[in-house]
Amino acid sequence: LFFLSLKVPSLIVLHIVILIEKQLFLPQFTMCFPCCFTISTAEVGIIERWGKYHRLAQPGFGIAICPMDQVAGRLSFRVQQLDVRVETKTLDNVFLTAVVSVQYQILREKVYDAFYALTNPHQQITAHVYDVLRAQLPTLELDAVFEAKEELALAVKNALSKTMTGYGYQIMQTLITDLDPDQRVKNAMNEINSSKRLKFAIAERAEGDKILLVKSAEAEAEAKYLSGVGVAKQRRAIVDGLKNSIMDFSSEVKGSSKKEIMDLLLLNQYFDMVRDVGSASHCKTTFVPSTQTMSDSLRNSMIQAESAKLE
Repeated sequence: LFFLSLKVPSLIVLHIVILIEKQLFLPQFTMCFPCCFTISTAEVGIIERWGKYHRLAQPGFGIAICPMDQVAGRLSFRVQQLDVRVETKTLDNVFLTAVVSVQYQILREKVYDAFYALTNPHQQITAHVYDVLRAQLPTLELDAVFEAKEELALAVKNALSKTMTGYGYQIMQTLITDLDPDQRVKNAMNEINSSKRLKFAIAERAEGDKILLVKSAEAEAEAKYLSGVGVAKQRRAIVDGLKNSIMDFSSEVKGSSKKEIMDLLLLNQYFDMVRDVGSASHCKTTFVPSTQTMSDSLRNSMIQAESAKLE
């Protein structure tokens, strides 16, 4: 009558009555009545009778006889994650905080152990993580800790699997997600790294300057060499020209000596030089030396000084 008053379909009512008569009905307890409950997917319910484990309730709709039966708890078969923060120091006395993420799952065949064996599984897992890391990290220097993350995570996983499997928990994975030393240590490490990179950059810049200087010196030496070769060729050409001029002049003018011919050529070169100097744009006055007395020399010197003042 109770279920009919709630307008429950007759087939469900019949099923409930058969279930009560087959498993749960006790005629000596006239005050018992059925209680309905539901278990979500990927979960299992723990049913206790008078405080003692009775059975497991699978996902879906379920019935318990109250007050002798009750749902003592629910366990999830989903993969769960527990983040543990561990503060410890390394071999070189640097304190750091390590964050370990433990991913675990309850074994279906050991639900009883998972529910009744441990009061607080999170504390049990945290204690093992503390024990492993505080035993491993003090043997490593700070730089080695960052390089040994995989080895540390594997050590934590092995220790947890060895212990927690007996309690009905399967350790899926352990991940060291963060290693956080003191801020001053991080600043010091950044400065060291910056100094190393700056030193490398200075060395590379100096090497580049060295190469530029060497190449510049080589280029200058090559330029001077080529300039010298050019001057030598120019002088050789001048000498050859003078030689040809002297020979031509001697053959054309009878009775002239080589010294007279040379003096004539040098005089011609001298006049060409005076002409080129006088025709320069920045030249205003040209003083031509000549045979003179002491008074003439003094006068010319005074005139040159005055001309320099005017310029």
